[in-house]
Amino acid sequence: MTTPSRAEKICCLGAGYVGGPTMCVIAKKCPECKVTVADPFADKIAQWHDPDHLPIFEPGLAELVRETIGKNLFFTTDLEAAIQEADIIFVAVGTPTKTVGIGSGHAANLCYLESAARMIARVATTPKIIVEKSTVPVRNAETLMRIFTTNPESARLFQVVNNPEFLAEGTAIPDLLRPDRVLIGGQTTPAGHEAVRRLADVYAHWVPRERIITTNLWSSECSKLVANAFLAQRISSINSISELCEATGADVDEVARAIGMDSRIGAKFLKTSVGFGGSCFQKDILNLVYLASSLGLQQVADYWEQVITINQHQKARFTERIVHSMFHTIAGKKIAILGFAFKKDTGDTRETPALDIMYKLLEEGANMAVYDPKVPDELLWDDLTHGPSLAPKNARPLPLRERITHVTDPYQAMEGAHAIIICTEWDEFKTYDYQRIYNGMVKPAFIFDGRNLLDHQRLFDMGFEVHSLGRRPLTHFPQGL
Repeated sequence: MTTPSRAEKICCLGAGYVGGPTMCVIAKKCPECKVTVADPFADKIAQWHDPDHLPIFEPGLAELVRETIGKNLFFTTDLEAAIQEADIIFVAVGTPTKTVGIGSGHAANLCYLESAARMIARVATTPKIIVEKSTVPVRNAETLMRIFTTNPESARLFQVVNNPEFLAEGTAIPDLLRPDRVLIGGQTTPAGHEAVRRLADVYAHWVPRERIITTNLWSSECSKLVANAFLAQRISSINSISELCEATGADVDEVARAIGMDSRIGAKFLKTSVGFGGSCFQKDILNLVYLASSLGLQQVADYWEQVITINQHQKARFTERIVHSMFHTIAGKKIAILGFAFKKDTGDTRETPALDIMYKLLEEGANMAVYDPKVPDELLWDDLTHGPSLAPKNARPLPLRERITHVTDPYQAMEGAHAIIICTEWDEFKTYDYQRIYNGMVKPAFIFDGRNLLDHQRLFDMGFEVHSLGRRPLTHFPQGL
């Protein structure tokens, strides 16, 4: 690791899940660099100024903010001033899947990215390195360069590089501090190589040079989409096998362990679940499908779309099993939902499987009490109001407030419930007093473990009807009658 020769002034447009943590780590590891995070939303910036109430939850993030804010880390709503001052500008704005228009349901919505590029082109008067940090379609940098070259006077000021993030929510800070690799793609020109070198020098403060990979722009943009597609593919693969295991009497966890010990396969991302969520996997695969289809590569598009199809199927069949196991009706029954975030150690709910499950249960007439240790009330109700992104819109509005309560005490959620559904793998769920919980539930008391998190035999011995993924249920009911 080396120390670069210049103290860069760094700006990031976007104070969300990517921009905020990334800039905090850069500020920590590059004390000579001034790092400014700019976002137009004043409420969000105000939250970043209070480490006890940050707009996102990530283990270790608050400590980083406390160490660096006001020293070399700054948060502002003055985007133009931040752009003018910076040498390197990271663009970390949202690129959600389009919901209307051409490419709806698959293509990325690039309006925020284009808006940021146009602001940079209008405001900047000195040379800048523009870093694509947002997840973008392949060859998106070409669009940015066209925007920057519309003004011949300012075209020479900009070099565009791509530096995708490979963060897992819940472990974002360790991922940034000890990355498997840092990928930087740039133009194959002398100026492009220099821009890549300068950004690499920033990361070289703490990342070994052999882990900093440099490529051309298009390889870097493509690698981000492909990395997420491969990870999601493994989850859908093991989830498809979980259904096979249930039908044959095999145990999916034993199968995963057996194949995971093969060094050619490895053990990571072989944990079955009710389905993947988060801001990246679904969005990036749909983006990849749209790209392949638009290039006439329909077999490629169909192959990758199947990853999404299996993910949707896993959520649907899990919900169907809940209804069928509870005597084919859940109308009027109280069901406790444990976990609403898409995974543990984060408050992010984007594409959370819990939302799909809850909507299906609402359609069946269930009453629900929801508990999650990190999801705020406003976010939960906003998600419930908008509904799952890929689900067909219900012709009539569902009675959300009448049938759903959001509680801050997990025992309150489970008191008097007919069933418990584990939607998120929060570690605290393993520590509860399930004998007390069982005693307070309607009998027969069901547990549907969508994360295979709990000790199922112990719960069965207490009296629970236990349903998990990838193995036969543990039931006290006579079989085959």
